[in-house]
Amino acid sequence: MSNLSFVHPEAKVAASAVIEPFAYVDKNVEIGEGTWIGPHTVVMSGARIGKNCKIFPGAVISAIPQDLKFIGEESVTIIGDNTSIRECVTINRGTQATGKTVVGNNCLIMAYVHIGHDSVVGNNCVLVNNVTLAGHVIVEDWAILNGMVGVQQFITIGAHTYVSGGSFARKNVPPFVRCANEPLSYAGINSVGLLRRGFTQEKVNEIQDIYRHIFLKDLALSKAVESVEANFPQSAERDLILNFIKNSPEGIIKSPGSARSGLAIQRSDD
Repeated sequence: MSNLSFVHPEAKVAASAVIEPFAYVDKNVEIGEGTWIGPHTVVMSGARIGKNCKIFPGAVISAIPQDLKFIGEESVTIIGDNTSIRECVTINRGTQATGKTVVGNNCLIMAYVHIGHDSVVGNNCVLVNNVTLAGHVIVEDWAILNGMVGVQQFITIGAHTYVSGGSFARKNVPPFVRCANEPLSYAGINSVGLLRRGFTQEKVNEIQDIYRHIFLKDLALSKAVESVEANFPQSAERDLILNFIKNSPEGIIKSPGSARSGLAIQRSDD
C-alpha cells in the first residue's frame, strides 16, 4: 500500500492487495486477497471487491446512484473474484429497490463502461468499451455486449448472448442468440461462442431449431412457445429459453421480418 494513496482506517483491505499511489479507498469498503487497485482509482463506500481483481486508473466503484429517488440509504456494490475493470469504468451502488449492484466472477469490463444502480452482471461476461447499462438491468452469465451497446432499464440480456456493437436493447434478449440492427432483432444463435464453451454440435443444432420456431415461422409468440413445447423434448436449454420468454411480460427482441416492417412480435395478450 502506497503512502501516496488514501485508505480509510475503517476499510478492510487484504494484506496481499495492492493499492497504488493516488488511489482513494473510502470507509465501509472490503477488498479481497490479490486484488490490484490502480492509481487514480476511486473506491467509494459500500464496495465489496473480491479476490484477484484488477481495477484500472480512473475507475469509480460504488458511487451513489444517479437516481433522483435515492435518499442516502445504505447499499453496496459487489464485485466477484478475478474480474478486470478497465479505465474510467463507473459502477453505481444499489438503491432501496434491491440494495445492491453486482458484477460476477471472471468478467472483463472494458474502458468507459457504465453499470447503473441495482444492475446485476453475471459470471464470465464481457462488456466492451462504452457499454451503458441503465438501472435494474440483468446481464446473465457468458453474455458479450460489444462496444457502445446501450441497455434500457429493467431489461434482461440472456445467458450466452452476443449483442452487436452500437445496438440499443429496449426488449429482453433471450439466451443463446446473436442480435443486431435497429430495432434490435434476432440474427441467429451464438454458435461460435457455444461451441467454444463446450456445447456439442448436436446441442447447438437443437437450440437453432428452437429459435427457428420462435423467430422464423411467422407465428405469434404464444403459438411459437406452444409449438416448441409440443415438438421438442424437454432439455435444460429448451426450458431455459421457454422460461425466459414466459418471464418477459414486456416482450423480447424482434424477428428479422418484424424488424424490417416495424411490427413487434405478437404476444398472446396483445
